[in-house]
Amino acid sequence: MQLSKEQINRYSRQIILPEIGGEGQKKLLDSRVLVIGAGGLGSSCLTYISAAGVGNIGIIDFDKVGLENLQRQIIHSESYVGKLKVESAKNRIGHINSDVKVTTYDMKLTPENALDIMQNYDIIADCTDNIPSRYLINDACFILKKPFIHAAAIQFYGQIMAILPGRSACYRCLLPEPPPEEHIPSCEEAGVIGTIVGVIGVLQANEIIKYILNTAGLLSGKLLIVELLNYSFEEVSIDKNPECKLCGNHPTVTDLADNREFYCRR
Repeated sequence: MQLSKEQINRYSRQIILPEIGGEGQKKLLDSRVLVIGAGGLGSSCLTYISAAGVGNIGIIDFDKVGLENLQRQIIHSESYVGKLKVESAKNRIGHINSDVKVTTYDMKLTPENALDIMQNYDIIADCTDNIPSRYLINDACFILKKPFIHAAAIQFYGQIMAILPGRSACYRCLLPEPPPEEHIPSCEEAGVIGTIVGVIGVLQANEIIKYILNTAGLLSGKLLIVELLNYSFEEVSIDKNPECKLCGNHPTVTDLADNREFYCRR
C-alpha cells in the first residue's frame, strides 16, 4: 500500500515524527480498532483515532443520544438527539476523515456476541460506564488474546490502563472482586465534568496509536490516575496476580458462560 498525495498531506504533521513516518501511517490505516461505548470516553477516543487515520473502526452502543449527553459526549450534536449513538458517531467520523471505514453495532455487548465481534479487531477500547461490562471485555479479550485499553471516569477523576493478555496484569488483577452495587455511583448520580472524559478518552486514543505503532511507554502493568481539580497525575504499578481467577496460576474463569448472570447485570 502506498500513501496517496492527499494522505501524505493530511497526515504530514504526524508522518514527520520519527516514531511514525510513512510506514507507521500505513500501519494506522491498515489497523482495526473496536470502541465499545460511544459516550463521553468514546467520543474523544473516536475523534482522535479517526483523525489520526486508523483505517477501520468498529463502534458498539445500543443507546440513543440524549440532550443530557451533549455536555461531555462531543462526537454528538443537537441534530442527533433521539437518534442512535452509533449512527451519530459514524456520521461525525465521516465528516472528520473519509479514509476511515466505520462498522456499527447497534446492540449491547453480551457473552453471546462478544467473541464473534471482538475477534475481528486488532485492539479494543473499553469506553463503557459500568463494572460488569468491564469484566466482560476483560475476560473476552483474555480468551481471544486481544489487547485492550481500559478507562473509566467520574466527577473530576479518571483512570486508564493498557492490558496485554498473558503479558500484563488484567482488570481482574486490578479489581479481583466487584464492589457492592451501592458503592458504584453512576455519572447520573455522582456527576461528571466533561473535561475528564475528554482527557481520558484522548489518552485512550494515544495508547491505541502507540500500540499499533509498537512504540515504547505503553501503560501496561501501570494504572494512570488523573484528577483535574488539582491537576494530579499518579502512576501506580499493577502486577499480575498469581491468584487471579482469569490469568492466574489456577484460573476458574475459562468461559464467558461461567459469569453470564454477572456480565448481564447492567
